[in-house]
Amino acid sequence: MTPVPPPAAAPRSPWPRFALLLVILGAAAGSLLLWSPTSLLSGGPPAGVPGYWLAPVFVGVYAVGTLAFVPRPALNAAAGLLLGIQQGVLLAVLGTALGAAAAFALGRLLGRDALRPYLRGRMLGALDRRFTEQGFRSVLLLRLLPGLPFQAGNFGAAFSGVRFLPFLTATAIGVVPTTAVYVTAAASAGEPGSAAFLVSAGTIAALGLVSLVSLWRAAVRRRSAAA
Repeated sequence: MTPVPPPAAAPRSPWPRFALLLVILGAAAGSLLLWSPTSLLSGGPPAGVPGYWLAPVFVGVYAVGTLAFVPRPALNAAAGLLLGIQQGVLLAVLGTALGAAAAFALGRLLGRDALRPYLRGRMLGALDRRFTEQGFRSVLLLRLLPGLPFQAGNFGAAFSGVRFLPFLTATAIGVVPTTAVYVTAAASAGEPGSAAFLVSAGTIAALGLVSLVSLWRAAVRRRSAAA
């Protein structure tokens, strides 16, 4: 008599992992009630801490700050106040890359399986295909666009089919312009008449205007589609 194979185990639900992702992000955001990444960064290391710890501690605090949904302009301003332009830009970009990598890993491991089935609509499906087939170019464009929330880009990429290395490389390259602008503005704020401050402040104003125009155009498109 041929033995009957045991029934296949039911697939595990992805929702407990998604719930864990929400708990982690909620804890990171809630921790801001106990500490302030921007104050810690702009204040510098505590007395007695060796100088060689400054760079790794700064990058780590910056990365955790992004996970806690602290706006990157505020973190970049803290970098400029503490480190100046050159070192501030370098360490802010490294902190951004580390925070993006952490968010991507969390989203890919804990949230993607739960939300992937919902990427089947016409628009979401097209975006998913674009990120899967043109990962580096799509993420680079995402980072260059002003006004888009940093974590929205991280988790949007994590839930799509983009690979990790193109995502991280495009992020590190794409955030350099806006990072440099905010770091420079903060570092040169003590000399409001300097060329560095005037150029960076003007660029920030232009980025804000572009963001408002982009939001207005998106609202107009949504209204037109609804009609």
